[in-house]
Amino acid sequence: MKKLRLEYSSLLQGEFSAGKRNLLFTFQVNCPGCFFYGFPSVNTLFNKYSEQINFLGLSTAFEDFQFNTLENTKLLLDEKKLVGETKKAFDAHPDELQLSDIDFPIAMDVLRDKTFITQENITYIGSRFANYDQASAIEREQFDHKIRDYLNTNPIIPVTFTLNQFRGTPTFVLFDNEHTILEHWFGHKPYEEVEHIIKNWL
Repeated sequence: MKKLRLEYSSLLQGEFSAGKRNLLFTFQVNCPGCFFYGFPSVNTLFNKYSEQINFLGLSTAFEDFQFNTLENTKLLLDEKKLVGETKKAFDAHPDELQLSDIDFPIAMDVLRDKTFITQENITYIGSRFANYDQASAIEREQFDHKIRDYLNTNPIIPVTFTLNQFRGTPTFVLFDNEHTILEHWFGHKPYEEVEHIIKNWL
């Protein structure tokens, strides 16, 4: 089973240490879906299962770098201030959408520049793909070249998001105390389905 590489630069709210069961919720502040579905579901789960599961929200940035920042994450937590497309969506539906409280711990992904692009990291990313380990030396070199080219297109590289090859936000990862990934999904799932997944691992 795959392992979760979890790195964060600072814990902005609450406390976190990996236990027997842990739920990672990865979001961007400029991600309306994260706020419509992600935060309310995770808050409800946290208030119901925090004695059995450790929760961590991870703010990241793989796009819209002017909005998805440490500063804007702090503004969200300290002042409930929204930015970008998230703010536009909430402003457009003031009677339907309300920003929920954020009760669970929040950290910031490590954001790196191009010094992240080392052969060690490229190989690690490659290993997340099927058949990489069985590929020939020439095939691996070609694959590594594609990874390097992709990473070079980004002015900022979010470490946890990139090393684990998350598809986008919101992303959820249920993992154990050895960082083995038990469940992993991207996008919105109904609360009842998420709760069912978690109960299966308690």
